[in-house]
Amino acid sequence: MVETLVLIEHDRHCVKRPSLHGITLARQLGGEYALLVLGQGLDEIAASLVSYGASAVVVADDPALTEPLADRYATVIAEAARKRDSRTVLGTSSTFSKDVLPRAAALLDVPMVTDVLAIEEKNGSTSYRRPVNAGSMLATVKLETDRRVLTARATAFEAPAADAAACPIERFEFDVASLPNGMEFISRDQRISGRPDLTEAAVVVCGGRPLKDKETFERLVGGLADGLGGAVGATRAAVDAGMAPNDYQVGQTGKVIAPQLYIGIGISGAIQHLAGIKDSRVIVAINKDPDAPIFQVATIGDLHQIVPQFIDALRRG
Repeated sequence: MVETLVLIEHDRHCVKRPSLHGITLARQLGGEYALLVLGQGLDEIAASLVSYGASAVVVADDPALTEPLADRYATVIAEAARKRDSRTVLGTSSTFSKDVLPRAAALLDVPMVTDVLAIEEKNGSTSYRRPVNAGSMLATVKLETDRRVLTARATAFEAPAADAAACPIERFEFDVASLPNGMEFISRDQRISGRPDLTEAAVVVCGGRPLKDKETFERLVGGLADGLGGAVGATRAAVDAGMAPNDYQVGQTGKVIAPQLYIGIGISGAIQHLAGIKDSRVIVAINKDPDAPIFQVATIGDLHQIVPQFIDALRRG
C-alpha cells in the first residue's frame, strides 16, 4: 500500500517545478508516497524524479496519453490509486489539476479539498486549511472519510530536496482500449517565449488596465521584465482588455505566484489579484493613486514616470 500518490506535471521536456512542492505535503501527511507521471516518452522525466524520497516513480507511458485529455488522465489516475490502495491522491493547484483531479475524485467516489495551505493534526484526525473568499479568509476543513483527493497551493510549501537514495521506476500498465473517448484533441496553440515561466520566476512584473493598450503593456511591463530577467504577468482586467494573453493572468482565477520580487505596474490591488501575489517576498507597486489597496503591502509611484526611468537605468547597466 502506498499512502499517497503524488501527481507530477511536466511540459514534455522537464518537470514543472511547482508540482514538486506537493511532495512536501505528502511527507507531512506521513507514510510512503509514490510519484505518478503520465504522458508519452517519459524516460528522462522519470529519471529526474528518483531522488525525492518516494517509494517509486510510477510511469503511465503510452501514445494514448500524449495529449493531456482530462477524461483519459483522470481514468488512469483513478486506476493507479485503486491498484496501489492509496488513501490520498495529491496534486498541486494548477489549471491542469483543476481539469483532471475533480474527475479522478468523482471516479474514486471520494471528497476533494483544493488549495491546501497547511494541515493540522488534532485528536488523531487531520484537518486542512484552505483560502476562501478570494483569500481574505481561511477555512479549516475536516473530512469524515479516510480517502481523499487534495491539491496543494505550491507557494505554501517549500520545494523538496532531491537528496534521497534513488527509488525504482515502475511502469504502470493499463487497458488502453478501456479509456474513454469523450474528448478529442484538435490542436495545440502554444506561445514560444524566452522569458521564465510565470509560476517559477524569481522576478515577476505585472501590468494592469491603466497601461491602455497592448503596445504600451509590452513596452513597459515586458521591457522591465526583460531588463530584470523576469516573467510577465497581468491582471484579469488587462487580459480582458486584450493587452495580454490569458496565460499571463495572475490572481484568484489565474495563477498564484510567490516570486522573490513582484512589481505591479498600474495595479490597484483588487482582492482577487492580491490573492495571487500575497506570498511574494517583496512587493513593489508603481501607481500614482496613494489610496490604491495594493499600498497596504507596497510603496507608491507614477508608472509613466518610474518605469521608463527604471528601464533606462537597467540598459545603462
